[in-house]
Amino acid sequence: MAIRYHSTRGGDKDLSFEQAVFSGLASDGGLLIPDSVPDVSLKFKEWSTLSFPELATEIASLFCAEGEVPKQDLKTLMEASYGTFLHKDIVPVVKVNDFHVMELFHGPTFAFKDVALQALGNLYEYFLKRQTRRLTVVGATSGDTGGAAIYGMRGKENVECFILFPKGRVSKIQQQQMTSVLDPNIHCVAVEGTFDDCQDIVKGLFADLDFKKAYGLGAVNSINWARIMFQITYYFYTYYKLFPNCDGKMSFSVPTGNFGDILAGYYAKRMGLPVKQMIVATNSNDILNRFFTKGEYDKEPVQATCTPSMDIGVSSNFERYLFYLHGCDPATLAGIMETFKTSGKLHVDAAMLEAARSDFLSASASEAQIAETVTSYKEKYDYLLCPHSACGVVAVEQLRKESNWAAEEKHEMVVLATAHAGKFNDAVEKMIGSFPMPPQLAAVQNAETRFIERPNSMQAIKDTIMETIKRREGGLA
Repeated sequence: MAIRYHSTRGGDKDLSFEQAVFSGLASDGGLLIPDSVPDVSLKFKEWSTLSFPELATEIASLFCAEGEVPKQDLKTLMEASYGTFLHKDIVPVVKVNDFHVMELFHGPTFAFKDVALQALGNLYEYFLKRQTRRLTVVGATSGDTGGAAIYGMRGKENVECFILFPKGRVSKIQQQQMTSVLDPNIHCVAVEGTFDDCQDIVKGLFADLDFKKAYGLGAVNSINWARIMFQITYYFYTYYKLFPNCDGKMSFSVPTGNFGDILAGYYAKRMGLPVKQMIVATNSNDILNRFFTKGEYDKEPVQATCTPSMDIGVSSNFERYLFYLHGCDPATLAGIMETFKTSGKLHVDAAMLEAARSDFLSASASEAQIAETVTSYKEKYDYLLCPHSACGVVAVEQLRKESNWAAEEKHEMVVLATAHAGKFNDAVEKMIGSFPMPPQLAAVQNAETRFIERPNSMQAIKDTIMETIKRREGGLA
């Protein structure tokens, strides 16, 4: 029976995979999730020798019906998506200190989001070719999603892509990467506010169902289920690299902002991957660490840090996990999220906190700890971490005794390196001095750019989208 999708809050039900991909956010404000999580524990060993595109094909095929995307078509899409990566393994694994680093930065924009967004861009184009419709992609970025989405959507037929980013709160190179893509279907908007403001605007646009339908809105943020689905692949792939005989367990430390990357690992574990621990690694904006240590998910003002992609006050994907934590009860979750919307507070009791801590450990990294880690790992191991990836290392160092992973046989700890240090070269140079930049990143530093500035207003963004599309349809690009 084909897998179907429903909202975490109970409104949308019985959606197809294609409907889920194009809906992005559910009509009731919830997030779309599969009705069931496939159990591959009895057959996952059969995948151990697959290439990354082949493995991505197998995993994606579990979440969409053969009638929606024939497996051969899916295989072709995955091969095209990962043919843009610079490393033959797509996601290589490197031993550093006594753990491993999963390098997720070998895609076209040198960030982990390329893994999902190259595939999502091709998937959107595939679906659009089968029907006469226009897609208006709208996304919010704290830096990396925007670049990865733009590189995935540039030049796509029948797609207009609008990316909102917080003015002055992304790294210079991140902004250059986004705004130097001059394809006429790409539109970058600097918003006077924080990433959370940009994210709220995007959610507000999707909640306006008339506007969403009229302009065919589609999501590239990790509120889109396909983003999570494609990211599941690299958890399995890394396991096979370190345990080709499928005879061990792994733990993952994941730099976490919007909770999408680590949620993919959580789904991999639910599917049957032998995972011991998932570690949530935050920066000073530590709402998730406060939840997993105190049971308190309370919104606080966002601090600007050297890890801007994690400068997030509310983690959108956390709602998907809360759905499972609260017994898969959409009515209960809808009430909880409505209360959180008005109060900015969400607390759980001791029993529920214990249940959550059985799924995730957590730790936060201060600015000083990040700088010390980047510096010391370059000196001791000649390995250059980006500040975000350093948060994952800080969490491992903090939780060594509690997790006791080093003493366990047939167990490996993996830190996810979410971006290349060159994407944050200003911050990293203050820590270790100058370092070689990848040619592709160096080339964008002084490239011609195009973007517009707008106030922190949903109406202002709505007007911008409508005016831009009207101009484009009139041939005045």
